[in-house]
Amino acid sequence: MMWSAFGQSLPSAVGIAISPIPIVLVILMLVSVRARANGPAFLVGWLVGVAAVSGVAFVLAEAADAGADPDVSDGIDIAQLFVAALFFALAAKQWRGRPRPGEEPEQPKLFAAVDGMGAAKACALAFVACVANPKNLPLAASAGAGIAQAGATGGAAAGALLLFVLVASVSVAAPVVVYFALGDRAPAILAEWKSWLIANNATVMMVLFGVLGAKAFGTALGVLG
Repeated sequence: MMWSAFGQSLPSAVGIAISPIPIVLVILMLVSVRARANGPAFLVGWLVGVAAVSGVAFVLAEAADAGADPDVSDGIDIAQLFVAALFFALAAKQWRGRPRPGEEPEQPKLFAAVDGMGAAKACALAFVACVANPKNLPLAASAGAGIAQAGATGGAAAGALLLFVLVASVSVAAPVVVYFALGDRAPAILAEWKSWLIANNATVMMVLFGVLGAKAFGTALGVLG
């Protein structure tokens, strides 16, 4: 049951993991003067954010008996239609806002403030970047509800949620692991990652939103069955 429930949430976990801006933020933390504290603090905030949203969604869906009540299950499927519409709209926005050939992509003003942050602010920033993101919030919520909808309870549900959180956080964790594992070689590698992510953010997100929209729409078709 745990693996089946986790399988339900896996596409959402991958969707959350593909988040260029949070990855750039954690890289900036790791090249700041407080790298050894801020990098792990950012990762902790991200983990807590993913766990909080998916956990609350699971508890609410389980309380509504989503695994056994067909009306609740249909309601979750119908909600996916709104999620699909959101993702298609976000994909269109990324397409319209993409940099033109030869144009430098605009960087968020937040990037300049990262160097002066302490560990507490780094942790809080990661939490907000996770739960307030228009992509991550519906994905984490639908994953938690989907695990309940799959009928997982107790240890199976806890295991599925844990796996979901870990997969959703792997991209933010990777720069932290590189920083501590590679020592002096890490800054050059992280700088390359940051440059690529900033340059290709719009394209990556446009494709991702399109795929996630199609996935949510396909899930919503379950209401017809």
